[in-house]
Amino acid sequence: MASSAFEELSPTGELGPVTLDLLRRLVHQVRRTYGFPPPDGYAEWSDDAADDVITSMLTREGEGRKFVTSCSVLAVDEASLERLFLAAIKNFFIDEAKKTPRGKVRRRIARLMSEDPVYRKGPGSPPRWALAEHAEGAVWQGDLDDLIAQAARVTGVGITRWNHSGPTPKQTVHALKTILLNVLHYAQGAVREEDLAKVLQARFELLAPARFITLYADEGTVSELVPQRSAATADPVGVEGVADDIWQRLSPNERLLLPHLDKDAHHAAQLLEIRRGHAAAVLSNLKTTLGRALSAESDQQSVMAALLRRCGGAPS
Repeated sequence: MASSAFEELSPTGELGPVTLDLLRRLVHQVRRTYGFPPPDGYAEWSDDAADDVITSMLTREGEGRKFVTSCSVLAVDEASLERLFLAAIKNFFIDEAKKTPRGKVRRRIARLMSEDPVYRKGPGSPPRWALAEHAEGAVWQGDLDDLIAQAARVTGVGITRWNHSGPTPKQTVHALKTILLNVLHYAQGAVREEDLAKVLQARFELLAPARFITLYADEGTVSELVPQRSAATADPVGVEGVADDIWQRLSPNERLLLPHLDKDAHHAAQLLEIRRGHAAAVLSNLKTTLGRALSAESDQQSVMAALLRRCGGAPS
């Protein structure tokens, strides 16, 4: 039996017991670090729950076992293989969390508002919500983009975990209510529940397109997920390691905007081909994420340079 997953995968790229044990251990490591809930059908985390996650990754349409093969090709040793697997597992969890349909977002916020006397549900259909302090019958008559832009101006809140069932995590409740309260204050009247869900979708990109580790370039060749360095020169905690961690946190739209931080929402909307209000929210989220991630780094310029290399360099 091989002594490591790297050794086991090296000859053929086929999974064996050592690789499966490593994947199981890394699933537990990622879920403990980021607080991801267990998969559907499990009340708590266990090795069976971790195996369920691995099975879902291996049978995922369009990628499946390819991620194991490609990670083994890109790895130069056991440590680099673990880093690649960790990134793939983390992205899988994030993608699963972002598959929440807007209907579920609506039901979630409707329940949260119905339990809080600060909010008041208006009569009739479609369902609308206002603040209890608003005048009876006051209804928002403005443009949805204005509400999205207002939500984008709110800083200091984010969603790192979106569970599919059970109680909503306190940090998520705080983030959702902060945006809802601010937007409804701005509206000075009742806003359609559907529009509130759209505002939250834009602000937190809850329904962003699924994102997975890029394994193949457009030409069909293996893409360079991490710098091809020897084990002697690899530095997982250095500039490249920090940049890679930040890169994995960014949504596809945020990655596209990374070289365009100096541009305004109008430019961002044209680039992403989305509404201006939504683009403003994406741009705001990106700047907030970068500000937090780089605040503790002594070599911010090098980290940013490493990030820009991942998206093809600076804008022309």
